[in-house]
Amino acid sequence: MSARQVPLLPAPRLLWAVAALALLALAAALLPALGAAWPYAAAAFAAVVLADAAAGLRQAVPEVARGVPASLALGVRTEVRLRAVNHGARALRVELNDLHPASFECEGLPQRLALAPGEWRELRYQARPLARGEVDFGQTALRLDSPLGLWQAQRRAGAPGRARVFPNFRALARYTLLATDHRLSQIGVLQVRRRGEGMEFHQLREYRQGDSQRAIDWKATARTAKLIAREYEDERDQRVLLVIDCGRRMGAKDDALSHFDHALNAALLLAHVALRQGDAVGVLAIGTQGAPRYVAPRKSVAAVNAILERVYDLEPTLAMPDFEQAAREVMARMRRRALVVMLTNLRDEDDETLLPALALLRKRHLVVLASLREAILGRALAARVDSFDRAVTHAAAAGYLAQRERAFGRIGAAGALCFDVEPEMLAISLVNRYLELKRQGQL
Repeated sequence: MSARQVPLLPAPRLLWAVAALALLALAAALLPALGAAWPYAAAAFAAVVLADAAAGLRQAVPEVARGVPASLALGVRTEVRLRAVNHGARALRVELNDLHPASFECEGLPQRLALAPGEWRELRYQARPLARGEVDFGQTALRLDSPLGLWQAQRRAGAPGRARVFPNFRALARYTLLATDHRLSQIGVLQVRRRGEGMEFHQLREYRQGDSQRAIDWKATARTAKLIAREYEDERDQRVLLVIDCGRRMGAKDDALSHFDHALNAALLLAHVALRQGDAVGVLAIGTQGAPRYVAPRKSVAAVNAILERVYDLEPTLAMPDFEQAAREVMARMRRRALVVMLTNLRDEDDETLLPALALLRKRHLVVLASLREAILGRALAARVDSFDRAVTHAAAAGYLAQRERAFGRIGAAGALCFDVEPEMLAISLVNRYLELKRQGQL
């Protein structure tokens, strides 16, 4: 129990009882016949209140155990379970309030329940983590009603706990499920490749209606006396490196998540998709405190876990990213051609370091730059202009977006592929761009 915690609190029932006693005192002052009984009534009341307080302090504290996953997904609601057991000889009425991390948004607390002797009950509440990293749960705060309900004894039960909040890995399971059922269009993934087309030979098979005549293998057709088609698939065993900006601009927020959180979620989904396509995926985080964090590209099923472990506790810093240094590091580490995907929040003043970095990367790699655009800009342009202040806001937003357009024009002229999207659309836009590049054989 905390040293500052008051062990006993008056319950609403006690306050009502005190109010009734005050009315009795007033009546005794006005009616002499009651005056003689008043001291006895007050003494009896005080004795009952003190006895109930003593009994409340002596009550057995129920045992409480918490059930929460060790790994949680950022921004995703998770069910937390509390199991309370009454090992005492008397029934208990108790209010439970779990001391969850301050960065959690919770529903379903506090909760009240009654426990008979020897009885156990389980209650549940919903928790939504809004920050990544390691988080600590405290004990569970209890308020035990005294036998007469005049007091509430404050206690702590259960053990503290710890969990880790990762970027939203739940989206990976959904992607896998939809891909299995050929329903990826439900989340915005474009599937336009026709059957059998690609860049890498896969197999020979019997010609089917709808196949291109260019796919017919005439030698195999002559040998078997029936139409045989060549089937191709997208090239595999390629490399993808995700370069994530951890600089100060990435701390901007349009909703509950920062731009940096959206970038991590998008990077995680793209890594999952690329691994399913047979490519190796790695990560380089720049603008971090200390040395950049790097995960070398790999194809194993453990690649996503390795990425999660390296980036889950990263936060945007106050530093500006050094794109030139990042490009030199990529060139030193990645000797083989790769798709380098840069996730940042572009500004017009980035030209000085970004353009030389892109020129260096383009010597060996295919570069895609994805910039997160503040959603407030779109809302400002879409808003009705019916006042001077709104006109100024509209003009400022339009001018700022025009600057971004010019910056993207310079990036495109440097040979990099680029796009500018609001954070909510980043993940799907990245996946679609990657799959398009795979279909076109540009990797």
